[in-house]
Amino acid sequence: MSEGKVVETEEARKTILDEDFDPPIKKPKRNTYAFACAMLATTTSILLGYDIGVMSGAAIYIKKDLKVSDVQIEILIGIFNLYSLIGSCLAGRTSDWIGRRYTIVFAGAIFFAGAILMGFSPNYAFLMFGRFVAGIGMGYGLMIAPVYTSEVSPASSRGFLTSFTDMTLKLGWRMMLGTGAIPSILLTVGVLAMPESPRWLVMRGRLGDATKVLKKTSDTKEEAELRLADIKQAAGIPESCNDDVVQVNKRSTGEGVWKELFLVLDWGGTRDVGLQLRNISVEVAGAGYGCGC
Repeated sequence: MSEGKVVETEEARKTILDEDFDPPIKKPKRNTYAFACAMLATTTSILLGYDIGVMSGAAIYIKKDLKVSDVQIEILIGIFNLYSLIGSCLAGRTSDWIGRRYTIVFAGAIFFAGAILMGFSPNYAFLMFGRFVAGIGMGYGLMIAPVYTSEVSPASSRGFLTSFTDMTLKLGWRMMLGTGAIPSILLTVGVLAMPESPRWLVMRGRLGDATKVLKKTSDTKEEAELRLADIKQAAGIPESCNDDVVQVNKRSTGEGVWKELFLVLDWGGTRDVGLQLRNISVEVAGAGYGCGC
Protein backbone atom coordinates (compact mmCIF):
# COMPACT_ATOMS: atom_id res chain seq x y z
CA MET A 1 0.00 0.00 0.00
CA SER A 2 2.80 2.37 0.84
CA GLU A 3 4.45 1.81 -2.53
CA GLY A 4 1.18 2.60 -4.32
CA LYS A 5 0.81 5.81 -2.37
CA VAL A 6 4.37 6.81 -3.23
CA VAL A 7 3.73 6.26 -6.94
CA GLU A 8 0.54 8.35 -6.84
CA THR A 9 2.37 11.12 -4.99
CA GLU A 10 5.16 11.16 -7.59
CA GLU A 11 2.64 11.33 -10.46
CA ALA A 12 0.75 14.19 -8.80
CA ARG A 13 4.03 16.05 -8.29
CA LYS A 14 4.98 15.62 -11.96
CA THR A 15 1.56 16.89 -13.03
CA ILE A 16 1.94 19.99 -10.87
CA LEU A 17 5.45 20.65 -12.22
CA ASP A 18 4.25 20.24 -15.81
CA GLU A 19 1.45 22.74 -15.22
CA ASP A 20 3.92 25.20 -13.71
CA PHE A 21 6.32 25.05 -16.64
CA ASP A 22 3.72 24.62 -19.41
CA PRO A 23 0.68 26.67 -18.43
CA PRO A 24 -2.30 26.47 -20.80
CA ILE A 25 -2.10 29.11 -23.55
CA LYS A 26 -5.29 31.07 -24.11
CA LYS A 27 -5.71 33.44 -26.98
CA PRO A 28 -6.41 36.88 -25.51
CA LYS A 29 -9.70 38.47 -26.41
CA ARG A 30 -9.34 41.63 -28.51
CA ASN A 31 -10.15 44.76 -26.57
CA THR A 32 -12.67 46.64 -28.70
CA TYR A 33 -12.53 49.69 -26.46
CA ALA A 34 -8.78 50.10 -27.01
CA PHE A 35 -9.33 49.48 -30.72
CA ALA A 36 -11.88 52.32 -30.91
CA CYS A 37 -9.61 54.69 -28.98
CA ALA A 38 -6.71 53.94 -31.33
CA MET A 39 -8.87 54.54 -34.39
CA LEU A 40 -10.02 57.92 -33.10
CA ALA A 41 -6.51 58.98 -32.13
CA THR A 42 -5.04 58.16 -35.54
CA THR A 43 -7.58 60.24 -37.47
CA THR A 44 -4.96 62.98 -37.39
CA SER A 45 -3.05 61.01 -40.01
CA ILE A 46 -6.17 60.94 -42.17
CA LEU A 47 -6.20 64.73 -42.05
CA LEU A 48 -2.60 64.84 -43.21
CA GLY A 49 -3.26 62.50 -46.11
CA TYR A 50 -6.35 64.51 -47.02
CA ASP A 51 -4.39 67.77 -46.94
CA ILE A 52 -1.67 66.35 -49.18
CA GLY A 53 -4.21 65.09 -51.68
CA VAL A 54 -6.18 68.32 -51.72
CA MET A 55 -3.19 70.61 -52.10
CA SER A 56 -1.88 68.64 -55.06
CA GLY A 57 -5.05 69.46 -56.95
CA ALA A 58 -5.77 72.89 -55.47
CA ALA A 59 -2.32 74.24 -56.37
CA ILE A 60 -3.43 74.85 -59.96
CA TYR A 61 -6.39 76.99 -58.91
CA ILE A 62 -4.41 78.79 -56.18
CA LYS A 63 -1.84 79.83 -58.75
CA LYS A 64 -4.53 81.10 -61.10
CA ASP A 65 -6.71 82.91 -58.55
CA LEU A 66 -3.99 84.48 -56.40
CA LYS A 67 -1.62 85.19 -59.34
CA VAL A 68 1.39 83.53 -57.72
CA SER A 69 4.47 81.94 -59.26
CA ASP A 70 5.51 78.32 -59.36
CA VAL A 71 8.16 78.96 -56.72
CA GLN A 72 5.56 80.34 -54.33
CA ILE A 73 3.37 77.29 -54.88
CA GLU A 74 6.31 75.00 -54.19
CA ILE A 75 7.07 76.87 -50.96
CA LEU A 76 3.41 76.76 -49.94
CA ILE A 77 3.22 73.00 -50.33
CA GLY A 78 6.67 72.04 -49.06
CA ILE A 79 6.80 74.28 -46.02
CA PHE A 80 3.94 72.37 -44.41
CA ASN A 81 6.44 69.75 -43.20
CA LEU A 82 8.53 72.44 -41.52
CA TYR A 83 5.47 73.86 -39.77
CA SER A 84 4.53 70.35 -38.62
CA LEU A 85 8.00 69.95 -37.13
CA ILE A 86 7.37 72.97 -34.89
CA GLY A 87 4.12 71.45 -33.65
CA SER A 88 5.83 68.12 -33.02
CA CYS A 89 8.48 69.78 -30.85
CA LEU A 90 5.79 71.45 -28.73
CA ALA A 91 3.53 68.40 -28.44
CA GLY A 92 5.61 66.54 -25.86
CA ARG A 93 5.64 69.33 -23.28
CA THR A 94 1.97 70.12 -23.92
CA SER A 95 0.87 66.50 -23.49
CA ASP A 96 2.74 66.26 -20.19
CA TRP A 97 0.95 69.38 -19.03
CA ILE A 98 -2.68 68.84 -20.10
CA GLY A 99 -2.68 65.13 -20.94
CA ARG A 100 -2.57 63.09 -24.13
CA ARG A 101 -6.31 63.22 -24.80
CA TYR A 102 -6.67 66.98 -24.56
CA THR A 103 -3.54 67.43 -26.64
CA ILE A 104 -5.24 65.53 -29.46
CA VAL A 105 -8.30 67.75 -29.04
CA PHE A 106 -6.03 70.80 -29.09
CA ALA A 107 -4.37 69.54 -32.28
CA GLY A 108 -7.73 69.08 -33.98
CA ALA A 109 -8.86 72.58 -32.99
CA ILE A 110 -5.67 74.16 -34.35
CA PHE A 111 -5.93 72.26 -37.63
CA PHE A 112 -9.59 73.28 -37.92
CA ALA A 113 -8.68 76.94 -37.46
CA GLY A 114 -5.94 76.65 -40.07
CA ALA A 115 -8.30 75.02 -42.56
CA ILE A 116 -10.84 77.83 -42.10
CA LEU A 117 -8.14 80.48 -42.58
CA MET A 118 -6.91 78.80 -45.76
CA GLY A 119 -10.44 78.50 -47.09
CA PHE A 120 -11.07 82.25 -46.74
CA SER A 121 -7.60 83.44 -47.79
CA PRO A 122 -7.81 86.62 -49.91
CA ASN A 123 -4.09 86.64 -50.79
CA TYR A 124 -0.93 84.58 -50.67
CA ALA A 125 0.29 85.91 -47.32
CA PHE A 126 -2.99 85.08 -45.60
CA LEU A 127 -2.95 81.63 -47.18
CA MET A 128 0.58 81.05 -45.91
CA PHE A 129 -0.51 82.04 -42.40
CA GLY A 130 -3.39 79.59 -42.52
CA ARG A 131 -0.98 76.95 -43.75
CA PHE A 132 1.26 77.71 -40.78
CA VAL A 133 -1.58 77.27 -38.28
CA ALA A 134 -2.73 74.02 -39.88
CA GLY A 135 0.84 72.72 -39.92
CA ILE A 136 1.24 73.37 -36.19
CA GLY A 137 -1.95 71.44 -35.48
CA MET A 138 -0.87 68.58 -37.72
CA GLY A 139 2.50 68.37 -35.97
CA TYR A 140 0.75 68.11 -32.62
CA GLY A 141 -1.49 65.32 -33.84
CA LEU A 142 1.18 63.28 -35.58
CA MET A 143 3.40 63.39 -32.51
CA ILE A 144 0.92 62.61 -29.77
CA ALA A 145 -1.44 60.15 -31.50
CA PRO A 146 1.08 57.25 -31.64
CA VAL A 147 2.09 57.94 -28.04
CA TYR A 148 -1.50 57.83 -26.85
CA THR A 149 -2.24 54.69 -28.86
CA SER A 150 0.76 52.80 -27.48
CA GLU A 151 -0.09 53.80 -23.91
CA VAL A 152 -3.74 52.70 -24.01
CA SER A 153 -3.26 49.53 -26.09
CA PRO A 154 -2.90 46.10 -24.47
CA ALA A 155 0.33 44.22 -25.03
CA SER A 156 -1.38 41.64 -27.26
CA SER A 157 -2.32 44.22 -29.93
CA ARG A 158 -0.05 47.19 -29.26
CA GLY A 159 2.04 46.71 -32.39
CA PHE A 160 -1.03 46.30 -34.56
CA LEU A 161 -2.79 49.39 -33.21
CA THR A 162 0.24 51.68 -33.37
CA SER A 163 0.59 50.84 -37.07
CA PHE A 164 -2.69 52.64 -37.76
CA THR A 165 -0.81 55.92 -38.13
CA ASP A 166 0.83 54.82 -41.38
CA MET A 167 -2.31 53.10 -42.61
CA THR A 168 -4.58 56.10 -42.09
CA LEU A 169 -2.07 58.41 -43.76
CA LYS A 170 -2.76 56.68 -47.07
CA LEU A 171 -6.44 56.49 -46.25
CA GLY A 172 -6.68 60.29 -46.27
CA TRP A 173 -6.21 60.87 -50.00
CA ARG A 174 -8.15 57.72 -50.78
CA MET A 175 -11.09 59.14 -48.84
CA MET A 176 -10.76 62.36 -50.83
CA LEU A 177 -11.20 60.39 -54.04
CA GLY A 178 -13.77 58.06 -52.55
CA THR A 179 -16.06 60.89 -51.51
CA GLY A 180 -17.02 61.12 -55.16
CA ALA A 181 -19.23 58.11 -54.50
CA ILE A 182 -21.47 60.14 -52.19
CA PRO A 183 -22.95 62.40 -54.91
CA SER A 184 -23.49 59.38 -57.13
CA ILE A 185 -25.45 57.64 -54.37
CA LEU A 186 -27.54 60.76 -53.76
CA LEU A 187 -28.13 61.07 -57.49
CA THR A 188 -29.21 57.45 -57.84
CA VAL A 189 -31.61 57.64 -54.91
CA GLY A 190 -32.90 61.08 -55.88
CA VAL A 191 -33.62 60.12 -59.48
CA LEU A 192 -35.92 57.37 -58.27
CA ALA A 193 -38.21 60.09 -56.92
CA MET A 194 -38.21 61.98 -60.24
CA PRO A 195 -40.96 61.43 -62.85
CA GLU A 196 -40.27 59.89 -66.22
CA SER A 197 -39.95 62.14 -69.25
CA PRO A 198 -43.42 62.92 -70.65
CA ARG A 199 -42.17 62.61 -74.23
CA TRP A 200 -40.88 59.09 -73.56
CA LEU A 201 -44.18 58.14 -71.94
CA VAL A 202 -46.13 59.35 -74.98
CA MET A 203 -43.81 57.45 -77.31
CA ARG A 204 -44.65 54.32 -75.31
CA GLY A 205 -48.38 55.07 -75.56
CA ARG A 206 -48.78 55.96 -71.87
CA LEU A 207 -50.78 59.15 -72.33
CA GLY A 208 -52.31 59.03 -68.86
CA ASP A 209 -48.92 58.96 -67.12
CA ALA A 210 -47.58 61.65 -69.45
CA THR A 211 -50.54 63.91 -68.62
CA LYS A 212 -49.89 63.53 -64.87
CA VAL A 213 -46.22 64.43 -65.30
CA LEU A 214 -47.01 67.44 -67.48
CA LYS A 215 -49.48 68.78 -64.92
CA LYS A 216 -46.79 68.57 -62.23
CA THR A 217 -44.05 70.12 -64.36
CA SER A 218 -46.05 72.89 -66.07
CA ASP A 219 -46.84 76.33 -64.64
CA THR A 220 -50.49 76.20 -65.73
CA LYS A 221 -53.01 73.62 -66.87
CA GLU A 222 -53.18 75.25 -70.30
CA GLU A 223 -49.42 74.91 -70.72
CA ALA A 224 -49.61 71.22 -69.83
CA GLU A 225 -52.30 70.67 -72.46
CA LEU A 226 -50.28 72.57 -75.07
CA ARG A 227 -47.14 70.57 -74.36
CA LEU A 228 -49.10 67.32 -74.55
CA ALA A 229 -50.58 68.33 -77.89
CA ASP A 230 -47.13 69.09 -79.32
CA ILE A 231 -45.75 65.75 -78.15
CA LYS A 232 -48.76 63.85 -79.51
CA GLN A 233 -48.33 65.58 -82.85
CA ALA A 234 -44.65 64.66 -83.00
CA ALA A 235 -45.45 61.04 -82.12
CA GLY A 236 -48.21 60.83 -84.72
CA ILE A 237 -51.02 60.49 -82.22
CA PRO A 238 -54.30 62.28 -83.08
CA GLU A 239 -55.06 65.18 -80.76
CA SER A 240 -58.54 63.77 -80.12
CA CYS A 241 -57.07 60.55 -78.69
CA ASN A 242 -57.21 60.91 -74.90
CA ASP A 243 -57.04 57.30 -73.74
CA ASP A 244 -54.71 56.53 -70.85
CA VAL A 245 -52.96 53.83 -72.89
CA VAL A 246 -52.82 53.75 -76.68
CA GLN A 247 -51.15 51.53 -79.24
CA VAL A 248 -48.21 53.25 -80.95
CA ASN A 249 -47.04 51.64 -84.19
CA LYS A 250 -43.84 52.13 -86.17
CA ARG A 251 -44.14 54.10 -89.36
CA SER A 252 -40.64 55.19 -90.46
CA THR A 253 -36.95 54.87 -89.56
CA GLY A 254 -36.17 58.60 -89.39
CA GLU A 255 -32.98 58.37 -91.47
CA GLY A 256 -33.78 61.60 -93.31
CA VAL A 257 -34.07 63.46 -90.03
CA TRP A 258 -30.45 62.77 -89.08
CA LYS A 259 -29.28 63.77 -92.55
CA GLU A 260 -31.12 67.07 -92.19
CA LEU A 261 -29.50 67.60 -88.81
CA PHE A 262 -25.99 67.44 -90.30
CA LEU A 263 -27.05 69.77 -93.11
CA VAL A 264 -28.19 72.34 -90.55
CA LEU A 265 -24.79 72.24 -88.86
CA ASP A 266 -23.15 73.09 -92.20
CA TRP A 267 -25.19 76.24 -92.74
CA GLY A 268 -23.30 79.53 -92.83
CA GLY A 269 -26.01 81.53 -91.07
CA THR A 270 -26.88 80.90 -87.44
CA ARG A 271 -30.01 83.01 -86.95
CA ASP A 272 -32.52 80.20 -87.58
CA VAL A 273 -30.33 77.25 -86.56
CA GLY A 274 -31.89 77.05 -83.09
CA LEU A 275 -35.40 76.92 -84.55
CA GLN A 276 -34.38 74.30 -87.09
CA LEU A 277 -32.76 72.14 -84.44
CA ARG A 278 -35.91 72.35 -82.33
CA ASN A 279 -38.07 71.22 -85.21
CA ILE A 280 -35.65 68.39 -86.01
CA SER A 281 -35.63 67.22 -82.39
CA VAL A 282 -39.42 66.99 -82.52
CA GLU A 283 -39.17 64.94 -85.71
CA VAL A 284 -36.50 62.68 -84.16
CA ALA A 285 -38.67 62.06 -81.11
CA GLY A 286 -41.67 61.22 -83.24
CA ALA A 287 -39.89 59.38 -86.05
CA GLY A 288 -40.75 55.73 -86.19
CA TYR A 289 -44.00 55.99 -84.21
CA GLY A 290 -47.65 56.14 -85.13
CA CYS A 291 -50.93 55.73 -83.30
CA GLY A 292 -53.45 52.96 -83.62
CA CYS A 293 -56.34 55.16 -82.45
